[in-house]
Amino acid sequence: MTMMSRLLMEPAIQCFVCTKTALRPMFLSIGGTGGDMALSPTLSRGHALLSGRRILVVEDEYFLADDISRALRSAGAEIAGPVGELEDALPIINGDGVLDGAVLDVNVHSEMVFPVAQELRARQVPFVFTTGYDKVSIAPQFQDVMLWEKPIDIAAMVRGLAGLIGKPKA
Repeated sequence: MTMMSRLLMEPAIQCFVCTKTALRPMFLSIGGTGGDMALSPTLSRGHALLSGRRILVVEDEYFLADDISRALRSAGAEIAGPVGELEDALPIINGDGVLDGAVLDVNVHSEMVFPVAQELRARQVPFVFTTGYDKVSIAPQFQDVMLWEKPIDIAAMVRGLAGLIGKPKA
């Protein structure tokens, strides 16, 4: 069977090996005095940070939504979405599935995400904001929410969200 690996930038030492059946995170390690590189099937330390957690992703930039979703999946999360329209987020929040957390772009197609944030807060679902704007664009009632300015450090954002959510589900 042929394997193809792709080195991702977040985090720099992690890569993914694509097989016919799975996309598996692996470490790229450099060993020995000759600087030889080898793939190790050891999962990254943060792999289980969000194990068993369902995370909503609201982001209107396709590639960023995909990058965020991949990073969350590599940390063990199940992704709700991603959605690129606010009206698509509310049925997920109000649906039967449990949400454990969310990543919300502040401005989605020129609409502010605050109604979605309000629904999540009412349900006590932790969330973080991503934005290309300054902190002054955040509504006063959400000044306490963790904010990641674009371009975001996706790995750090995943760790921050995991810290808000708490221990992984067994």
